[in-house]
Amino acid sequence: MLGCVVLMTHFLEGITGFGCTVLALPFAILLVGTKQAVPVLLVLALFLAAYIVWIDRQRIVWREFGRIVIWVGLGLPVGLFAFGAFDEGVLRSILGAFMVLVAVRGLLSKWLALDEKRVPAWILRLMLIAGGFFHGAFSSGGPLVVIYARHALPHKSHFRATISLLWLSLNSVMLVQGVVSGRMTAEIWEIIGVCVPFLVVGALAGNWAHRHIQDRYFSQIVYGVLFASGLFMFR
Repeated sequence: MLGCVVLMTHFLEGITGFGCTVLALPFAILLVGTKQAVPVLLVLALFLAAYIVWIDRQRIVWREFGRIVIWVGLGLPVGLFAFGAFDEGVLRSILGAFMVLVAVRGLLSKWLALDEKRVPAWILRLMLIAGGFFHGAFSSGGPLVVIYARHALPHKSHFRATISLLWLSLNSVMLVQGVVSGRMTAEIWEIIGVCVPFLVVGALAGNWAHRHIQDRYFSQIVYGVLFASGLFMFR
């Protein structure tokens, strides 16, 4: 069952460049428990991000990547310092509601003739700072970065490659922390080994779909995954 969850969620991330962890986590927790699910999905997401970064390395927009790192870096230490000072459930619900609203607006933009490019730059930067805060406090800031990147990187391959580099960087740091702290047990690596074949199939199928999907449909898929991710924030 866990293999099927990994295949489907990593297929979606193979298309869009995000979403596999937040979508897979509730099911993985039910199947193997929280202590195993979190590090397993962390490593699998790292593998997928590394694959996307390697095959799309020439499509990374380094200027935007640097901008994301700088603004996220401003919020990250605040989130780390504030960890435990806020109710996680309340903040995750607020974040989830915001994600759903943004996703619905994006999904309906073509029918309502909304201009997605009219979002002020200061609001987009504020999203990155907030993304850093949420990631530092609850490891849940990725969706806010996705919202920024969708506006800053309209080309589907530039979007996917650039945010995958961010996930690769963040997850590498978190993996090192997990190894040093002793959380990466032999049992976890065994589960990862079982899941890798499903990851490979999902990644290859997702990449094939990414290459063949037109940009206008890609945008709708991105907002669809963002909508589903927002709903899962209420768990």
